[in-house]
Amino acid sequence: MDERNWQVERFEEHRTHLHAVAYRMLGSVSEAEDALQEAWVRLSRADSDAVENLGGWLTTVVGRVCLDMLRARRSRREDYVGTWLPEPIVAEGEGGDPAHEAVLADSVGLALFVVLETLTPAERLAFVLHDMFAVPFDEIAPIVERSPAATRQLASRARRRIQGAAPVPDVDLSGQRKIVDAFLAASRAGDFEALLEVLDPQVVFRVDAGVASRLARGPITGAEAVARQVLARGTRLAPLARHAIVNGAAGVVVGPAGSPVAVVGFTVARNKIVAIDLITDPAKLHG
Repeated sequence: MDERNWQVERFEEHRTHLHAVAYRMLGSVSEAEDALQEAWVRLSRADSDAVENLGGWLTTVVGRVCLDMLRARRSRREDYVGTWLPEPIVAEGEGGDPAHEAVLADSVGLALFVVLETLTPAERLAFVLHDMFAVPFDEIAPIVERSPAATRQLASRARRRIQGAAPVPDVDLSGQRKIVDAFLAASRAGDFEALLEVLDPQVVFRVDAGVASRLARGPITGAEAVARQVLARGTRLAPLARHAIVNGAAGVVVGPAGSPVAVVGFTVARNKIVAIDLITDPAKLHG
């Protein structure tokens, strides 16, 4: 096997892991693919014989590429109206390919992505690589140009912010589905009181309609305010909702198969809906 074919084969062995790292860093499937493409270019130009741990080397390269992409994106997002939500990973229905289901089960929930987006790029990198992928701090430190001790502090700050802001979802997917079904039934019936029964008192409703959309708005918080919003806009759409797994949790896809108009992710904790994330941005629904 020549050098080029060996590099291709080894890169493909690590692709799933590298894509998981990039998606958690960027919250975008398409941008994650861009990061992997750049990592491949760098590998093709490198002396791979001198690399003892190719998986670790590639993870470091992808981390560095994602850090640069996050920094550039952060400077562009100052004029983003409404809430930024990630590009969702969706599987419709209840079944599906076991390998795909395993990826979904390991997905990062939409609510956690919202908190990750509030971190600095360096904090996010330290947290994602160490807490999610067990990369040692002495390997992360050169990427963020800090000492291992300072890198540990980055991850610690990120962890504290996440623990204080990101709800811990119920793990039982079937239990989540029952709560979401009750939400949909109440929405279809226009039943305000039934909606309040399934919504946490501090539930948050977020919408990502895209940077240029007139529908962009800030988050709505509180069960009564969210219920009113759902009944004002969602009752006519609820009959079009189909079961889906959205970033590893119960959700729905709205609209015809192949051309959805919305994806909705629900975060269910303590048998109540604590977050509803509505994505209507066509660019994020394209995949």
